[in-house]
Amino acid sequence: MCGRTSCHLPKDVLARACAYRDRQGRQRLPEWKDPDKYCPSYNKSPQSSSPVLLSRLHLEKGADSSERIIAPMRWGLVPSWFKESDPSKLKFNTSNCRSDTIMEKRSFKVPLGKGRRCVVLADGFYEWQRCQVTSQRQPYFIYFPQAKTEKSGSVGAVDGPEHWEKVWDNWRLLTMAGIFDCWESPEGGDLLYSYTIITVDSCKSLNDIHPRMPAILDGEEEVSKWLDFGEVSTREALKLIHPTENITFHPVSCVVNNTRNNTPECLAPLNLLVKKELKASGSSQKMMQWLATKSPKKEEPKTPSKAESDVPQWSSQFLQKSPLPTKRGGAGLLERWLKQEKEEEPEAKRPHSQ
Repeated sequence: MCGRTSCHLPKDVLARACAYRDRQGRQRLPEWKDPDKYCPSYNKSPQSSSPVLLSRLHLEKGADSSERIIAPMRWGLVPSWFKESDPSKLKFNTSNCRSDTIMEKRSFKVPLGKGRRCVVLADGFYEWQRCQVTSQRQPYFIYFPQAKTEKSGSVGAVDGPEHWEKVWDNWRLLTMAGIFDCWESPEGGDLLYSYTIITVDSCKSLNDIHPRMPAILDGEEEVSKWLDFGEVSTREALKLIHPTENITFHPVSCVVNNTRNNTPECLAPLNLLVKKELKASGSSQKMMQWLATKSPKKEEPKTPSKAESDVPQWSSQFLQKSPLPTKRGGAGLLERWLKQEKEEEPEAKRPHSQ
């Protein structure tokens, strides 16, 4: 599952982190919609607002579906058919959407059929591992492996603000597959855009923390296919929904447990060893450097692979083996659905410009 994330970048830096090439191969930055509604935070929870990427065609009739908009949306999808005037009265949790039931539940099937696919942006997400001995839960911060930089040495090696650019040049945001919908209150007023994060069975490296993880889009090609509903059908897009092993993590302080805490301490690496001294390595050192900057310059990053990046050693070192509930075989169900003979999908409806 995914119930807590971090996305603390200022809006201009966030846009630069999402640089892409359009259908003509031109370098572009996504255009902001309602930027004043974006609130950076180290500790985002459901019902808060988070930034997502979506195709411009959803908002502008006749637009190029490869062009992108970045917009703050409510975390926790409110279906367009919901009749109450207060979204908080929705009686079921829509912050996550299981991949194996995505085509069974009306709340998700309807917007997915309209092509309302989005990419949820985050520094990373948090997950909690329950200790089988004490029943206490240890939080972890989970994110893409980061590429090495010239300044990936010790934290104290950074001499001044001019060096933070090097730290940020290769920082890579986590890109999670989501579905969004547009709801209008029966009493009128502004339209509410909201989203859900699709989840899949955990990859092997995360399985001892939690049996579920977000469906992560690994690389620009996957992000482009997921967003471009004008050219990529629902059936083809769903083939991108599967676990990825290109992920890393480190333990963090329990300060993140309280959603009111919004400080860099939430995702700072925590040394779980009590008796042994351990030198933080690679990505974890870089994370410490990352936390000190406020608004560094960001350019389009290259996509590092886990094998090539400087992965922190505590990804498996500190994990305690714990019994987990039996999985429901979500990947198999989704795969069978994709192979079924179905009638041709109706053309995605396109919402009117807002």
